[in-house]
Amino acid sequence: MRILAVAALLALSACGQPQSQGVDEMVVHLPLAEGRPGVAYFTEKGGAADAQLVGASSPQVIRVELHDNVMQDGVMKMVPLDGGVAVPAGGQVKFEPGGKHAMLFDINPSVKNGDTIPFTFTYADGTKIEAKGSVKPRGETADHSH
Repeated sequence: MRILAVAALLALSACGQPQSQGVDEMVVHLPLAEGRPGVAYFTEKGGAADAQLVGASSPQVIRVELHDNVMQDGVMKMVPLDGGVAVPAGGQVKFEPGGKHAMLFDINPSVKNGDTIPFTFTYADGTKIEAKGSVKPRGETADHSH
């Protein structure tokens, strides 16, 4: 009886745990033409406190820039997110086609569809989070079977 009560208490306490900060569902698309940048889409998950994502890097990519598509003077434009991206505590920010995304400049030419690329995401408070992006053909999204 006592073991059952302890197990129930542990199960209930786990429900109240804040989600951990991180990156999920990351997909990388290679450039459509040689010399052009690739793109990465992912979901930023907020942890126990608000955070500010300020950058990303990968040993397989020379430069990663965070961008957003915004409407300016009736024209859709891509603009760099130089100040980073606010990630609310317990919330999420989607980096997806037509919105926020990571531009990948000079991807290692040995990277092919089906590969996995490691990334490091950096936050204003100095936190660094590791994630892996699945390289998929354009139009394919993250595998949600997990």
